[in-house]
Amino acid sequence: MSKAKILITRKWPQSVEAELMKHYDVQCNDSDVAMTVDDLRAALGEYDAILPTVTDNMGAAVFETATIRTKAICNYGVGFSHIDVPAAQAAGITVTNTPDVLSECTADIAMTLMLMVARRAGEGEREVRAGAWSGWRPTHLIGKKASNKKVGIVGFGRIGQEFARRAHFGFNCEIFVQNRSQVAQNKLDAFNATQVPDLETLFQTCDVVSLHCPGGAANRHLINADIMAQSKSGLILINTARGEVVDEAALAQALQNGTIGGAGLDVFDGEPNIMSDTLNAPSIVMLPHLGSATDETRVEMGMRAMENLNAIMTGKAPRDPVT
Repeated sequence: MSKAKILITRKWPQSVEAELMKHYDVQCNDSDVAMTVDDLRAALGEYDAILPTVTDNMGAAVFETATIRTKAICNYGVGFSHIDVPAAQAAGITVTNTPDVLSECTADIAMTLMLMVARRAGEGEREVRAGAWSGWRPTHLIGKKASNKKVGIVGFGRIGQEFARRAHFGFNCEIFVQNRSQVAQNKLDAFNATQVPDLETLFQTCDVVSLHCPGGAANRHLINADIMAQSKSGLILINTARGEVVDEAALAQALQNGTIGGAGLDVFDGEPNIMSDTLNAPSIVMLPHLGSATDETRVEMGMRAMENLNAIMTGKAPRDPVT
C-alpha cells in the first residue's frame, strides 16, 4: 500500500521530520521560505495532508481550486488565524492545531519582555555593544521594579494562566483578567486573580497588560488608540499573542507621546515586515517571534501535529480539531 503524501511547509526539527518519513511520503520545503498562495493552492491538489505554520497564508483564496486532494491541515502551532477554517471545512478538510505544548515557553517570553521593558534591558544591551557605556552612575537607565505590580492579562487560556503563575508566584504581582467569557472561579482563585468587565477597566487599573488572546478578524486592533488613551500612567504593554491584535501605528504614537510607558512585542502585524514607526518608537523591546522557540517545545509541537495527522489518516477523530 502506498504511503499518504504529506507536505511540510517549513523546516521542522529534524527528529520530527525523520519520524514523519517513517510513515508517510514526505515533501519538505528545504528552502525554508514561506510558500505563496499559488504554491499552497497547488499543494491542495497534490498532497493528502499539509502541515503549515503561522507563516503560511491559507486564506480563502487558497481553497479556490477545483481539485482538492488534501484531507487534513495539521497546523504547527496553537494559533490558526492564518487559515480560513470555514473555507477548509467546506472543502472537506479537517484542521487541527497544537495547544498545550507551548504554553509555558510562550509565558516565559512574555515574562522576559516584561522584565526587559521594565528594567530597560534592551537599551542597556545596545549601549554596551555600541561601546557607549561610560560606567555605573546613579541616574543611568533608571527603570521600574517588576515585583508587586498590578498585572492585567487579556485572554485567560492556558498561556494566560501560565503567565499569571509566573507574575503572581514569582514576582508577587496582583493579577487582573479580562476575558471574553466568565472565567471559572477556581481558575481565578489559583492566582488570587480578579476578572474585570472590559479592557478600559484593565488598562486604567494595571501597571502591565499582557496579551494572550486569539488573533484573527474578530480581534484585529483590539488594542487601539482609544484603549491606550485610557492607560494608567507608565503602563507597559506586552504582546505575545498575534500581531494584528495591536494597532501598531497607534502603539508607536502612544509610545512617542508617553500615553503608555513601554512595550514588549514578540509578534507583529505583517511580520516579518515591521513598520518603521514601530522600529523607531522609544521604550520598546522587540523579539523575532520566539514564544515557542525551545528545543523541547518545537519538537513537542511537531509530535502533536503528527499525532493529529495519524488519527485523521486512520479514520479517527484527531485530538485537537479546530472548530
